[in-house]
Amino acid sequence: MKHQAHVGVEEGAMPVITETIDISRRPAEVFSYVTDPTHLPEWQESAVSVRKMGSEPLATGSKVAVTRRLGRREFTSTMQIIELDPPRRWHVHGIDGPVRADVRGTIEPLDDGERSRVTISLDFEGHGVGKAAVPLVVRPHARKEMPKDERTLKGILESGATA
Repeated sequence: MKHQAHVGVEEGAMPVITETIDISRRPAEVFSYVTDPTHLPEWQESAVSVRKMGSEPLATGSKVAVTRRLGRREFTSTMQIIELDPPRRWHVHGIDGPVRADVRGTIEPLDDGERSRVTISLDFEGHGVGKAAVPLVVRPHARKEMPKDERTLKGILESGATA
């Protein structure tokens, strides 16, 4: 199982976008890289920049401002860390802006912890003008970008570029 897409459905909601990829790095190394928001522009095509809000170390409740490019437009939204459970799972949620992402990630150890299976699930909430943008623009874009992002993440981690 190299790479696969799953679609889950929550009641009354659009399907959650879920992608899984296996990475030849230990779960702790994968977790430390993937949950450090400053790395987002390195492996996520739409991420332009990330700014940490506050000076304390990242923890549950921490917030970051993430600027993304969608087509020719850039928009910034505040993401808050809901859960950090190293090296197993994380949950980040958008708390402002017209489009609010909800991101959940899990890392399962493979081969006695030598490799990792990373699953990232992404959902969106539209507010105001975002209500129309989510199904028409945001979801189709994310569905196309996510598999590429996970392959980039795998390439970075397996090349040892993070060591």
